[in-house]
Amino acid sequence: MLVSIIMKDFGNQILKVSTGSEAVAICHDNPDIDLILMDIQMPNLNGYEATRQIRQFNKKVIIIAQTAYGLSGDREKAIEAGCNDYISKPINKNELKSLIYKNLRQE
Repeated sequence: MLVSIIMKDFGNQILKVSTGSEAVAICHDNPDIDLILMDIQMPNLNGYEATRQIRQFNKKVIIIAQTAYGLSGDREKAIEAGCNDYISKPINKNELKSLIYKNLRQE
């Protein structure tokens, strides 16, 4: 819910999914999506694999991985999977906004 509130500052349409497969499908069906906040731990298909599949048909969308783990090497693993950036939970509102602004400026 916090992420939805934060995201209202960036756009008027927020699409939510529960599984990695849904994330891939919604990205495929909505090629104009600008930003994905990809939870790494999702049922059916984890965020790393969902990101890899999305990158097969969309190289431009910004993908920021979010995970509760925050272990050493997680950021690198997310970047290697195709994510643009990484944030660990609990999500700090200002840190997330800063990551989004940084990545949107790089487009």
